[in-house]
Amino acid sequence: MTAPSLRAQIQADIPDNYGQTRYSPYRFFSAEEWAQFRADTPLTLTADEVRRLRSLNDPVDLDEVRRIYLSLSRLLSAHVESSQLLFEQRKHFLSLSDETKTPFVIGIAGSVAVGKSTTARILAELLSRWPSSPKVDLVTTDGFLYPNAILTRENLMERKGFPESYDTGALLRFLSTIKAGQANVRAPTYSHLTYDVQPDAFQIIDRPDILIFEGINVLQSRSLPADGKIVPMVSDFFDFSIYIDADEELIHNWYVERFMRLRETAFQRPESYFNRYAKVDETEALLIAEGLWRDINLKNLRQNILPTRPRADLILQKGKNHLVETVALRKI
Repeated sequence: MTAPSLRAQIQADIPDNYGQTRYSPYRFFSAEEWAQFRADTPLTLTADEVRRLRSLNDPVDLDEVRRIYLSLSRLLSAHVESSQLLFEQRKHFLSLSDETKTPFVIGIAGSVAVGKSTTARILAELLSRWPSSPKVDLVTTDGFLYPNAILTRENLMERKGFPESYDTGALLRFLSTIKAGQANVRAPTYSHLTYDVQPDAFQIIDRPDILIFEGINVLQSRSLPADGKIVPMVSDFFDFSIYIDADEELIHNWYVERFMRLRETAFQRPESYFNRYAKVDETEALLIAEGLWRDINLKNLRQNILPTRPRADLILQKGKNHLVETVALRKI
């Protein structure tokens, strides 16, 4: 069965307004149409750099950068410039002389294995090479997961990556401090080798012009309290948000393929948390990968990640070979 188009999927996400016609808040573009918006944006990456930036099992190449990411870079440039102009106008309106512009924050969400990290790294490189040479930092939410010791104690290891496995308070404090324009803000770091937060290891974020904040659940909403107290959400701190999308079966295949590749590479290292998976035969490893997808990642996708898609400002829907086929841009 052919998967429904992104337009049809998003249309289904929208309430029918008591039987009235559904109106989409997005404009939809094919990859070829989107590529035309590049205009004169220069290509500042080389093929070797793209290979270095992309994740394992992600075949994104220089042609994909030309088709998708140059136009996206141009669009983000327009948003950042508009934000800076509004800041100057508000500064004048309030008669402020010592106000400093806070970072423009871009959130990137989507399932595991869909290519968020590749998108985040490529965008960070492209944005940092604008003629104005802005300072661009990239932070992932992995460092804000609770340490394995806490997840084990709370019986949450099988729900790692679900909203409850993150230190939401630490996430909100970090973003609040960033948006307050503070210098030398510490972000915790994570090791995919040991599959755990790195104790006493931090990334220092010192007033960047642009901050890219990437993670599977960054567009997650929260329940509101009955007493009316303020309950901020991570996405409240975003100036622009991107959701990386793909058909469920494609993500499933990419996840299993990546697991089998890692079994031959990173899992081979003795210090790897997943070293035990490198010691089983291929048939058993495949069964393990399918079980991890079915029991953890698919549930998280359906329950927590996919429902946040309609909250994004821009959706990149991928087809086979990780290539973007459709772009949905929220109307202004």
